Amino acid sequence: MGISTKEISEVIRERLKDFDASLVATDVGRIVATSDGIAQIYGLQNAMAGELLEFPHETYGLALNLEEDQVRAVILGDYGHLHEGDEVRTTGRLLEVPVGEELIGRVVNPLGQPLDGKGPIKTTKTMPIERIAPGVITRKRVDSPVQTGIKAIDAMIPIGRGQRELIIGDRFTGKTTVLLDTIINQKGKDLICVYVAIGQNAASIARATATLEENGAMDFTIIVAATASDAASLNFIAPYAGCAMGEYFMEQGKEALCCYDDLTKQAWAYRELSLNLRRPPGREAYPGDVFYLHSRLLERAAKMSPANGGGSLTALPVIETQANDVSAFIPTNVISITDGQIYLQSDLFNAGQRPALNVGISVSRVGGDAQTKAMRQVAGQLRLDLAQYRELAAFAQFASDLDSQTRSQLERGARLTELLKQDKYQPVPLAEQVAVIYAGTQGFLDKVPVARVREWEAGFVRFLKSEQKDLLAEIEKQKALDDALFERLKAAISTFNHQFGVEDAKAAPDKGKAADAAKPGDKAQPKAQSPAAKPEPKAEAPAPEAKAAAPAPLVTKAEALAPEAKAAAPAPAAKAEAPAPEAKAAAPAQVVAKAEAPAPEAKAAAPAPAAKARPSPKDEGEERPSQLNQIRAALADSPAAPAAESSAVEPKPKRPRKPKA
Repeated sequence: MGISTKEISEVIRERLKDFDASLVATDVGRIVATSDGIAQIYGLQNAMAGELLEFPHETYGLALNLEEDQVRAVILGDYGHLHEGDEVRTTGRLLEVPVGEELIGRVVNPLGQPLDGKGPIKTTKTMPIERIAPGVITRKRVDSPVQTGIKAIDAMIPIGRGQRELIIGDRFTGKTTVLLDTIINQKGKDLICVYVAIGQNAASIARATATLEENGAMDFTIIVAATASDAASLNFIAPYAGCAMGEYFMEQGKEALCCYDDLTKQAWAYRELSLNLRRPPGREAYPGDVFYLHSRLLERAAKMSPANGGGSLTALPVIETQANDVSAFIPTNVISITDGQIYLQSDLFNAGQRPALNVGISVSRVGGDAQTKAMRQVAGQLRLDLAQYRELAAFAQFASDLDSQTRSQLERGARLTELLKQDKYQPVPLAEQVAVIYAGTQGFLDKVPVARVREWEAGFVRFLKSEQKDLLAEIEKQKALDDALFERLKAAISTFNHQFGVEDAKAAPDKGKAADAAKPGDKAQPKAQSPAAKPEPKAEAPAPEAKAAAPAPLVTKAEALAPEAKAAAPAPAAKAEAPAPEAKAAAPAQVVAKAEAPAPEAKAAAPAPAAKARPSPKDEGEERPSQLNQIRAALADSPAAPAAESSAVEPKPKRPRKPKA
């Protein structure tokens, strides 16, 4: 039976009635060459800068160079399977990454693909990695802190929510530790953290992930990992991907923190891409827009106004320096973009100061606005005092004698420096920081030996947790100290000091007391008290004249008042080529070795310039009048001194002593 044309036409009409096809307009091009992660593509006349391109086998790229007859694009990921002649299509959209609550607790690559083996991420929302930063009108003043749990940072260089604080230093100075401590300290708080690892080896990222899991921090943390073995394009887009994930929470009215570890590696990756894209190199071979690379990323950190959701995004970028050179190209760029920097110095790190914070050039340009009132009350002058201590400590290395005020300042600074040390991954709560820093700045630790400051701190914290829980809870609740809290805090410190045995520390004087005992005036005191006991066996002189030589302990060189004792005690360094009477006159002045003083009056004037350790001008001005008065009084009380002197001098010409070789 044949099929009529009418039936065929009816079937065709029915099928065309239900046919629905959307029109998709795409530009199609062909790969000309691929090398070093860069694809040269012919065609794609309508491609946009930064547009996402689709390569075969579900591979994507980013169009960066739009040239006259071709497009140069970076390939995101592996490119070994791409060959010349393969087809490339435009997508009409920018590069996007998945965002949402589902990412919390996961480790993903810069494209949002999971790396932790916990299965696919079921999220339905995406955001472009490149966005325009919020405007000034939509922002709010930074007024609330990000508690890092690090005493030195929270007390001296506070970080605010919505701020951009740079962490800068050489390799192995503890930059990543500061970031991880900050993330761990957010446990139980309302801050969602995004940790972006750029250019690190996979083992380091695995250790950081394990550390966060052990401390229960992965419950509010997203890790974006671009390892050193990944393509340079992934290292380039990793910070933008992490920022987009954090911006999602900011737009929801929540608080987010992005840690970029570190942007130096991103700059290296961008330099590599730019050179492969045949862009002209500039300073240190970086392209001309390397400043824009970091500024458009960090400007997206903001504190939004209540009318715009009230959320915030805080940025903690890390920059690695070479040999402490903060004046290099990339460090100066990021310093000028951010709102302050925390400078970690390798010399301090090697000296055992952890964190190795250089207080002199570290700064937060937000300042006290990003600090709780309680911390401002107890740590107001701490930063300035420590900076002055560092300068004084460097100067004191070359000074033989220091006044008491300088010594006390050095002792206080040494204890504060020891007090600010802390172990890694052990953040300190706010109330404990306030109590400990108050004790240090108010001088309650001045009697504690420097070597026992850490022991005192650990014991004091245990004491507060066991016997003063309500005090810590009150400080944590009010976040400010009133007069009643100050008194309770002082009483708690005094009670613990008594238990710690600080009063018993006087038996083992600390360095400040030992230095006071070593002043020049006191050092000569034993010599001034015992002239009759020491030179008397050699000087055959009567005791009354010897008594006149020791009227007061401050007369350090008052041995001239006992001429008969001086006759038998010539200066050790004296090269006496004269008879004994002349040598006797030169004896009191040990430094003026060749002085030939013929008259007894010269003996009274000679001791002044012969000080072994010259006192400070202040001490010298106080001691000199008392010395002259005591010398005059001694001369007035001993009229027989000239006679004794002549009697002691007469036997000498009979047996002139030969000068020692």
